[in-house]
Amino acid sequence: MFETITDEDERGQVGIGTLIVFIAMVLVAAIAAGVLINTAGSLQSQASDTGTETQQAVANQIEIVSASGDVSDDGESIEQLNFVVKKSAGSDVIDLTELTVQYTSTDISVGLEHDNGFTTSQIIGDEDGESLTSTGDRVNISVDLTDGNARFTSDYSLGEGDSATVELIDQSGAKFTYGVTSPATFGEREVVEV
Repeated sequence: MFETITDEDERGQVGIGTLIVFIAMVLVAAIAAGVLINTAGSLQSQASDTGTETQQAVANQIEIVSASGDVSDDGESIEQLNFVVKKSAGSDVIDLTELTVQYTSTDISVGLEHDNGFTTSQIIGDEDGESLTSTGDRVNISVDLTDGNARFTSDYSLGEGDSATVELIDQSGAKFTYGVTSPATFGEREVVEV
């Protein structure tokens, strides 16, 4: 039933063939493992970066505490918007010089930059109005709606009952959107809540 191999040379060739096939399988497995380890490392790094960016975008929030508008001398429109802002709990330091204010009304949509569309001034805190370092800090952001604003091509003052949207975007990309609606009548007031 079984054939007996009497020639010792033939017996060694079968063993060497098996050994070559085994070594080839080990090499292929090692290469595949190397590729998997590289891919896993790359994915871990990318996931870590994405997680950090997402955390900053969610945690770094600017909140508007109050909003008001300065009424023009003739009492017919709001010439300047003022927003008192603070940083939300858990936020990193927010650099207001890197802040972008996206102002959108029925007439215009424009991105405003610090000292080129809006200005800031410190209300509460030790800084100069250019950053929010603690949750107790309060900074006033002023947006001039007249053609005195370098970013506006015309006067975009808000009349009675007009509305606009202001979106605050900080250096990490976190956004806070606030809807502004002027009162139906200004009366004799110089400043109105919006």
